[in-house]
Order: sequence, then structure tokens, then C-alpha cells
Amino acid sequence: MTVAVRPRLLLLDFDGVLAHYSHGRRIAHLAIAAGCEHARVADVLFASGLETEYDSGLIDTATYLRRLGDGLGCAIDQAAWIASRAAGNHADTRVIGQVLAVAAHTPIGVLTNNGALMSEAMRAIIAPLFPLLDGRVLCSGALGVRKPDAAIFARALEHFDVPAAHVLFVDDKFVNVQGARAAGLQADTARDARSLRKVLKRHGLVGASAPMPD
Repeated sequence: MTVAVRPRLLLLDFDGVLAHYSHGRRIAHLAIAAGCEHARVADVLFASGLETEYDSGLIDTATYLRRLGDGLGCAIDQAAWIASRAAGNHADTRVIGQVLAVAAHTPIGVLTNNGALMSEAMRAIIAPLFPLLDGRVLCSGALGVRKPDAAIFARALEHFDVPAAHVLFVDDKFVNVQGARAAGLQADTARDARSLRKVLKRHGLVGASAPMPD
């Protein structure tokens, strides 16, 4: 792939790129906290469509937590939700190291299909990247649109004030990469440290060809 211009922003997906995610571990943790069966948590969170509503920005955090608590028969506050989300995620330390190396010369950001509260959960899950990511985590729930919709990339570009052609977007799902490319961004797929390094090298963000700050 020929890179037309040097990336001025590395924009990363969260689940599947910066951290591995397990529905099972998250559900198990929340089931223990609520004192209910795993199946009930799965039904309330996912089968009901509650999680998708929140990720899409159709409901706010207070409504989401209230409905989750009502469904589980136990109040779930932000701290409990963040703890369960952290239990379901495992940061890839090799990926974090690569991103930190890039951040030494190129700004970074996150664009994820998650509810607004996820921006706070990330502080615990990928702590080494903060405060570099303060104000630089964009969640679909807060933007009101999900990847791969073109509108989410337009809003990300407006937030970061970087032209599309100067942004490298990395996601584990090719459909989202296609959406980013259609919106004019440079974009590639990566699912682990090895594939991410190849992407970063291809775009001149690691190795001898890594750019010096302007």
C-alpha cells in the first residue's frame, strides 16, 4: 500500500486493538456483583438491546445504569460498571508499548463503539496511555453514531482538527477500516502487536523511517 502523506494522528480502536475483550469474563464479574445468574446478565445487557442502545447514544449513562440495575435486581453504579468492564478487558502490553513509542512523535487518539462511560473505564484498563489520552477518547455513545458510519469519522476529524488524509485509523474489524477509507482516512486492520507493528511500519511510524516532530 502506498502512503500518500505522513500521518499526523494515530487513531485507534479500543476492544480488539488496545485491549482484548471477553463477554464471558465481564458477565461473570457483573453476575457476582449483582448476585444473579450469568444468563440473566447476558439477557439484560445484550439480548434486550440495552448495550446497543447505549453504544449508539440513544440513552444516557444514568438511564443505562438504571435500566441495567432494574433488570438485574441490584443497583449498579458507575464504579461497579467500570469494574466489570475492566474485568472483561486485558490490555495488550506489547501494543501499549508500541503506541507509547509512536506517541513520542505523533499524537494519538481512540475511536470506539462503546457507551460514554467507557472513556472512564479506559483509565483503569490502559492506564499507561493516560494522560496522553485525556480528552482524546471518542465513544460512539457520546457522538451518537457508530462505526463504520461516515458521520462518526467526520466528527472525529472535527474533534482532532486533522485532515482525513493525515489520519491513520486502526481497527480489528475490516468493515470499520472500509468505512474509514471511504471517509478519506488512511486505515488498516490490526488485531495484535505483530500486526500493529506491520501497520505502523508501513505508514512510517516505527523504525528508522519514523517521523521527527514538525
